[in-house]
Amino acid sequence: MPPCVAIVVEPSSGFTRKVLLGVGEFILGRGPWRVTYIEIDRSGPLPAWLSSWKGDGMIVRGENPRIPQALSNFGGPIIDATPSHLLPNAPWVKTDDSEVARLAFEHFLERGFVNYAFCGVANLYWSTRRSAAFSELVRSAGFPCPTLDLPSDRSGADPSIETLGNWLQKLPKPVAIFAGSDFCAMHVLEACRRHNLPVPEEIAVLGAGCDDAINALSAIPPSSIILNPRRVGWEAAALLSQFMQQPGTVPSEVGVTPLGITTRQSTDILAITDPKIARVLRFIREHACEGISVSDVLNACPMARRILEMRFKKLLGRSPRQEIERIQLNRVRELLTGTDLSLSEIAERTGFESHNLSVAFKQKIGISPGEFRKQHGIGK
Repeated sequence: MPPCVAIVVEPSSGFTRKVLLGVGEFILGRGPWRVTYIEIDRSGPLPAWLSSWKGDGMIVRGENPRIPQALSNFGGPIIDATPSHLLPNAPWVKTDDSEVARLAFEHFLERGFVNYAFCGVANLYWSTRRSAAFSELVRSAGFPCPTLDLPSDRSGADPSIETLGNWLQKLPKPVAIFAGSDFCAMHVLEACRRHNLPVPEEIAVLGAGCDDAINALSAIPPSSIILNPRRVGWEAAALLSQFMQQPGTVPSEVGVTPLGITTRQSTDILAITDPKIARVLRFIREHACEGISVSDVLNACPMARRILEMRFKKLLGRSPRQEIERIQLNRVRELLTGTDLSLSEIAERTGFESHNLSVAFKQKIGISPGEFRKQHGIGK
């Protein structure tokens, strides 16, 4: 008989609805399951019968503080898919916020920024994690990283625009701001509009989540990190399936890697004061995946190679060759996680020979492309 599984969720967010799609995709491919679907809100009472529900397993994605008590009598396996790890004794599936922060930092770094800041939301776990990880990366590179948290109560968001605007005005310019979500990015962009701060010329803004509604509502389209909620759902369902069959083999935590970045107007700039190096960077960004060499860069942007190397290293802390390879490998990661292209096809699209790709990837990332896809890809 198919297992009876409860899906307990707050259904309001677009992210959660995509998580549910991922659960459904697993069930279609690996099921069948008999599903009891339970909608809850963040703070209201839970269904009275939930505490006595009988079944084979649960997936929970909801921040209602009553959940741990309500599920305390359930003896079956539970997978926690909440951002806060509300059920600390259950295996946890979450977005890898350290990887989100890495993508944000590298997105700005390749544009030549030396001034950074983080804007998040107070008392939200994902924001705290992204803030800490981003700040650590920025400070490790030798730059300061001021932070500001917006109120978690959205009814106070509009007054916070003035506080946010005053904070933005005091930051050194040009500045790269990682707004931990598209919601935060929208408020940063609105504060820039009210205070006549040019975007992206003085303030470049990057969000996370690729929220279509926020993109449509923003006067300036925000660049955004592409999260992978369907993979979160798929991994939660896969863990639960494994847990129901082999309880002792389930990992305590699974982090889901984001898919990449959608670049829009809010970060479409190079913050390089040296016009020749800015031109070099633009050429590398546009052509790195064509398999270019440093000689190709010099043909497009003529100057002495020694001068190019010195200026580039001084401004960015790495060589032109390293920058080409860094952009290539970032694209490889995106294609490994977001497509089912073969390794030879990915090599062709990113300017590598197949063998060289495997060697370079393992040398820089620490694992083979195949293992990376197994851990982070869109399906298994």
